[in-house]
Amino acid sequence: MNYWLDLFTGTTWDEFRNYGAKVTGFRYRLRRSVNRIQKGDIFLCYLTKVMHWVGALEVIGPSNDKSRIWANDEYPVRFDVKPIIMLDAEYGIPMNQLEGKVDFYAGPQHAGKFKGFVRMSPNLFKKQEDGEFILNALLEAERKPIKHEVDRTKLYPKRLYGAKRKKGKRTVPTVVSIPETEELEEVGVSDQADTQVVDSTNHIQIQYNLLKLGANMGFKLWVARNDRGKSYNGQIFGEMSQVVDELPTQFNEATNKTIELIDVLWLKGNSIIAAFEIECTTSVYSGLLRMSDLLALQPNLNIKLYIVAPDERREKVEQEILRPTFTLREKPINEVCGFLSFSTLLQKIHGIQKLGLQNSLKV
Repeated sequence: MNYWLDLFTGTTWDEFRNYGAKVTGFRYRLRRSVNRIQKGDIFLCYLTKVMHWVGALEVIGPSNDKSRIWANDEYPVRFDVKPIIMLDAEYGIPMNQLEGKVDFYAGPQHAGKFKGFVRMSPNLFKKQEDGEFILNALLEAERKPIKHEVDRTKLYPKRLYGAKRKKGKRTVPTVVSIPETEELEEVGVSDQADTQVVDSTNHIQIQYNLLKLGANMGFKLWVARNDRGKSYNGQIFGEMSQVVDELPTQFNEATNKTIELIDVLWLKGNSIIAAFEIECTTSVYSGLLRMSDLLALQPNLNIKLYIVAPDERREKVEQEILRPTFTLREKPINEVCGFLSFSTLLQKIHGIQKLGLQNSLKV
């Protein structure tokens, strides 16, 4: 018997339970992992964003059920399951209670990313004893329920925003959803072999250098909303010189929701001069999606877009940027988005510093 991670949002957990808690499913691209799941294996259910363990399901076998269980995705690769335990989010086990007790959260340095373990499902527990520990903890939580505060905006985070799109010669109103960072990171993962732990040190170093260079050039700066508390070289990003607290006001709410998660923006007056997405992960997909969302919402926006990634990811970026979703559009991403390698960027920055040219770069 093996233990497997089964990820849910607050919404998909409710939908699963409302259907009778008898069928769970996964995306088709994860079929290689799915093919290893056997009858009698255990799915351990984890709610993303609120970070609570809420259930255990015994695998009965592959399912032929094709009903529309989940509103936002079909999750077509399905299994019939038998619930062992199911808890409401408020009575689940907070992830922070597992620190130092499981392999993927061995210490505080693993908080948040958890060695990349909870970024996809199904995901096999590397250590059988970790699965057993969580199952026993869930059984104990059922016997002795303890209520924990849960942020409802994280439990049910999906919001819709007003936007406009072209329909022939007409412009018509529509609605769009803007994924949070965690949602984007799950896109494009095909199996366990394709996942890596994020090299946060490299990401923070590059982000810091882009902010510092932009400030030296006289630009105002925006750093991703969820990165403002990060620091490098003794400087907290949100407190660095030239970093602004508010975005330009000319955009609609959907555009601002997209822009505020971009890693670094260089601003001049009320205009965005350049946007940088730093990609240290294997998929190099989330940054491209964010750039694509921005151009879809503001097709007339004329700014310089860059994916900044390790040298060895260039081929991967070029491969992803040619996907139909990025190329079969009025303004193809590959025509407006450039690639900057870590080594080239750092080499240029160090050269500018060595020659003392910072002040001559003022705009």
